Parts: sequence; structure tokens; C-alpha cells
Amino acid sequence: MRILIIEDNPDIVANLYGFLEPKGFVLDSVGNGYAALALLAEQTYDVIVLDVMLPGLSGIDVCRRLRSELHSTTPVLMLTARDTLEDKQAGFNAGADDYLVKPFSLVELELRINALHRRASGEHRHANILAVGPLSFNTDTYQVTRDGMPLALTKTGFVILRCLMRESPKLVPRDMLEQEVWGEDRPESDALRTHLHALRQVLDKPFAIPMLRTVPGLGYQLTEPNESV
Repeated sequence: MRILIIEDNPDIVANLYGFLEPKGFVLDSVGNGYAALALLAEQTYDVIVLDVMLPGLSGIDVCRRLRSELHSTTPVLMLTARDTLEDKQAGFNAGADDYLVKPFSLVELELRINALHRRASGEHRHANILAVGPLSFNTDTYQVTRDGMPLALTKTGFVILRCLMRESPKLVPRDMLEQEVWGEDRPESDALRTHLHALRQVLDKPFAIPMLRTVPGLGYQLTEPNESV
């Protein structure tokens, strides 16, 4: 099993190597978030062990960008000294699969790594996941969730959301959305506005902070709930 360790504490890294390598795990390690994303753009791993408190780019941001920009479904086990519910919620909302609080048992770490790998191998190896913050879209099964809550979309809603998520956080021009939905056979009426209204009712109305934004005269933008326009 190939594991990437993203951790800036050399003592923790040395302990992980000393414990896991003799058991047959193949390990790589980096000490900051930017190096991690650069490596993950080129290499694939079975599990990622990710520290939250990293220099430059936090583990939360690394995980979020791993899901939204690299579209990776690799299981992520977060390591952190913070153990409040809010901290755990932030990690899971960013796309983490499991959470282990420091100081931790190396035996427990191995058990969790193996469990994540089994789950990914059996259920998600072929999944094609788009993710923007707490929003996840499995384009193989057309399952969409926000904060773990399933969202029921129309066929056109799926098409619009897929385009917005694929381009997020970039602004998507109106013409691009119409092309995505109807191709060259675009309706004469303002049907797109109707479909976007219906999408908002499902995507944003049940939640405190909207993700779908209209930029008048320019287009539409899907952003993470904590991002400003």
C-alpha cells in the first residue's frame, strides 16, 4: 500500500516510517501543503495521512483543493491536536474521511489506514467525484450531497451543477451553461433562469450560507460557503 504523509514534524514522520515501513507500507512524505499538492498532481496513493497544522497552506485547505481542483477520491486521514466538534466538522467538510487526534497510537493509525483502504478498494475505486467544500457529486451514480444530506435534482439540474462544480470557483458565463445543457439547440425563452431557480431551492435554501451566486451581466459562480465573492 502506498501512503503519502503530509507532516512538518520530523519526529512524527520518523515514527511513522519506523512503524509502517517494516510492515510493508511504501511511504512518501512532504512537509508543506504546496509540495503535497504538486506531488499529488503527479502521483497516486492509496491513503493520505494529512496534518492539519502545516506551514503556508493548512491541511484543511490541502484537503479542500485535493477534492475540488485535483478531483481526487484518495482517502484522507487527518492528524491534529485539535479535538473540538467544530474542528472535526471543518475537516470532514473539507473532504477528510477520518480524523485522529494527537497524541495517537501507531497501532490505531495502522488500523484506520487499513480500514480506509478497504473501503476505498471495495466501494469507491471507480467513483468519479466532484467536490466543492461540503458539496459532493458522484458523476457515476448521480448522487449529490451537501453536508452529508442527499440532494434531489432534476436531469437539467445535474447538468448545470456538474458544469458549475467542474469550473468552480471560476465564473461560468451564461452562454457556457446554455451550451452545456442544450448544445446548439437553445430555447428562445429564458429557460436557464427557471432551472437555476429550481437548483437554488435544493442546493442553498435548506442551508444557512448560499453556494450558488449570480454575477449580474456576467454569469454564475459556485463557491465554498466560507468564501467571499
